[in-house]
Amino acid sequence: MSDPKAMNLRFPDPKQRAAIAAAAKQEGVSMQEYILSAAYARATAVEQRFLDGFKASMARSGAAFAAEPSSVDPSAEHRAAEQQARQELDQQERGHAA
Repeated sequence: MSDPKAMNLRFPDPKQRAAIAAAAKQEGVSMQEYILSAAYARATAVEQRFLDGFKASMARSGAAFAAEPSSVDPSAEHRAAEQQARQELDQQERGHAA
């Protein structure tokens, strides 16, 4: 049975294998470690690019909502009236329950 820690490093192009082997040797690591660290670096770079784009999108959205007052966001008076109406309904419900 093969060693579960070993990766199968087959390269159809011998030049590609030689280039990777040379790069790994220059870094002072095995080919497996070099390939895994390169894959990890690429994945984290993709993740960071996504997060940067998401943050930029959130900033644009926030700026768009801040630019114009929304009819969805009620005024302080409107919120106070809603809160008073809820309190009155709660009191009525308690009166019916008693």
